[in-house]
Amino acid sequence: MIEVVVTARRTQAQDICSYELASVDGQPLPAFSAGAHIDVHLPGGLVRQYSLCNHPEERHRYLIGVLKDPASRGGSRSLHEQIHEGARLQISAPRNLFPLAHDARRSLLFAGGIGITPILCMAERLAHMGADFHLHYCARAEERAAFVQRLKASAFAERVHLHFDEQPDTALNAAEVLAAPEDDVHLYVCGPGGFMQHVLDSARAQGWQEERLHREYFAAAPTDNRLDGGFSVQVASSGQVFDIPADKSVVQVLESHGIEIAVSCEQGICGTCLTRVLDGITEHRDLFLTEQEQALNDQFTPCCSRAKTPLLVLDI
Repeated sequence: MIEVVVTARRTQAQDICSYELASVDGQPLPAFSAGAHIDVHLPGGLVRQYSLCNHPEERHRYLIGVLKDPASRGGSRSLHEQIHEGARLQISAPRNLFPLAHDARRSLLFAGGIGITPILCMAERLAHMGADFHLHYCARAEERAAFVQRLKASAFAERVHLHFDEQPDTALNAAEVLAAPEDDVHLYVCGPGGFMQHVLDSARAQGWQEERLHREYFAAAPTDNRLDGGFSVQVASSGQVFDIPADKSVVQVLESHGIEIAVSCEQGICGTCLTRVLDGITEHRDLFLTEQEQALNDQFTPCCSRAKTPLLVLDI
């Protein structure tokens, strides 16, 4: 855990604020790479992940951008309403689940709304490397798009393409941008689920290979739990068996019996709670594991995933 102080809070767009974080003792912060995020521990015991959006070579600060989401589960609302300049927070060291492929000849970056945060960091890094890239940023309106002035003033401004719903003539033609895929070109996308699905589906329709499609989700899509049933899990180390009712997650039930699994996003996005499965068939509901990793059936995210068989044996 790293204790930091909020050295600056700025409004970047409608309902979006940036927070500049520095270590309380003035020491350099741990190094990070483009696409990395940190866990931020908030009042009330909440832990949320936010992408770093400053230049990766900066060690004196971390910069995060936070959208005040009307559907907030408490994290973004807590930051916007309670965290101001001078506040102290606990954060994790950076982790990167969305890294750049540095051997790419060219990179295409797509950001939707607040998804600009990791994409902006990637653009800064690629520009610093002298790499070939283009950035497409989509938002409902310019006043809702964070860091637009920073992009317009950047050394790579001519590579930035802004697409706003209120300006139909700027609409993104994904099929055209993604036409004629090449083996050494990589795509990166972050933003709302529908936007990401559109970009990824457009790429697949143009013949892009999965290994060149990179994405990071900020939130899981709503899941219809009405047909969920119960199942059981067995803790391999003790042999204890616990029933998981339809309205509880594995993490919640185990925690109620004094067995703690580290969790963070609680949506199957971050991979913090990833647990080995020794027996049984899982029903994956995460966005962290790839389809190939899910098919192996040897691990799952107990914060949201469930079981297709009556019993799962967990390596705990």
